[in-house]
Amino acid sequence: MSPPLRAPLHLSHFTAASCLGSGLEATRAGLAGRRSGLAPCDFDDVTLPTWTGTVAGVDEQVLPAHLAAYDCRNNRLAQLVLELDGFAGAVQEAAGRLGRGRIGVFVGTTTAGIYETERAYRHRDPATGALPAGLNYRGSHNLYSPAAFVRGYLGLQGPAATVSTSCSSSAKVFASAWRMIDAGLIDAAVVGGVDSLCLTTLYGFGSLDVLSDEPCRPYDAARKGISIGEAAAFALLERPAAGDGPGAILLRGVGESSDAHHMSAPLPDGRGARLAMEQALAMGGVAPHSVGYINLHGTATVANDSAEGAAVVALFGEREVPCSSTKGATGHALGAAGALEAVISALALRHGMVWAGVQTQQLDASIPVDYRLDNTPAAIELVLSNSFGFGGTNCSLLLGRAD
Repeated sequence: MSPPLRAPLHLSHFTAASCLGSGLEATRAGLAGRRSGLAPCDFDDVTLPTWTGTVAGVDEQVLPAHLAAYDCRNNRLAQLVLELDGFAGAVQEAAGRLGRGRIGVFVGTTTAGIYETERAYRHRDPATGALPAGLNYRGSHNLYSPAAFVRGYLGLQGPAATVSTSCSSSAKVFASAWRMIDAGLIDAAVVGGVDSLCLTTLYGFGSLDVLSDEPCRPYDAARKGISIGEAAAFALLERPAAGDGPGAILLRGVGESSDAHHMSAPLPDGRGARLAMEQALAMGGVAPHSVGYINLHGTATVANDSAEGAAVVALFGEREVPCSSTKGATGHALGAAGALEAVISALALRHGMVWAGVQTQQLDASIPVDYRLDNTPAAIELVLSNSFGFGGTNCSLLLGRAD
């Protein structure tokens, strides 16, 4: 059954930071310059032969005294991004118009502040094994921590939730917020995602043998796996208003599906991914040929790129829609990837650009999609952004221009 048509929502403000840069202009300039922020991994004492993406300035962030209980690297990253591009100020203005209790907070993450627990385990009591008394699990490692911190930092009083569905987490928050707004429970929502580097993630993906020993090369014939990057991105979702003006970025549709196929591998034929894309288009009331650019999930693993490519070809046809994965520039931000790439997709709409898939050298001829290796100016009206997670938790976002 197709999802019902819904009135679109306005991304009235948005911002992001990744290894590519902090803020919209740095992100745009990095993409326009076909740069990558990936570098050989030097996080903590990790000895894995892989590349990672680190956001500059995270460790120097100091949380407000009244939120000290939430201090962890993940929430420091969130705070850094909330202060970019006037985002926090825009939320305060919206709170003045709508009321603090009428703005919800929905944040995606995979591991929250688990790095605090990892460091605490190194300092257990040698006799009892007890963790240090200074570890605040609730404020750091607890999955609700990012949503609680963002809500507290912005002084909001509406409902708040964390979504943790692996790599689709911060795409699915857009759906969570939309349902709450549609139901009349809130009038606006801060949505986004934050995931920071940690030992569990790096060694976990290492144990799956999917970490690349070079910068990741999505859709490349010789792709070797992922490069993990940290990132945070946020958007303020509101109902469109008459004064929004031409060029406003709208959330037109969201599609969600579940493969229920395997804990870490997608359905090889991409059926779950296709269903998510179909639902996003149906919610927006648009046909596949209307999409001007697809920001692929494109993790650079053999299985993921092949399955997603099969889904794209099945729905759009062979080499019909320009597409690319921007993970060669930012790395795979895991729970923050959906929100980060929603912002990157919004920038594609705002600046009329199909972003290049950097790092990719020789396209996999067995995946017949129109994968772009160079930035391509284009009058884009609709962008589809894909985020697919472990366990087959798929989500596609359809963004468009108001004009």
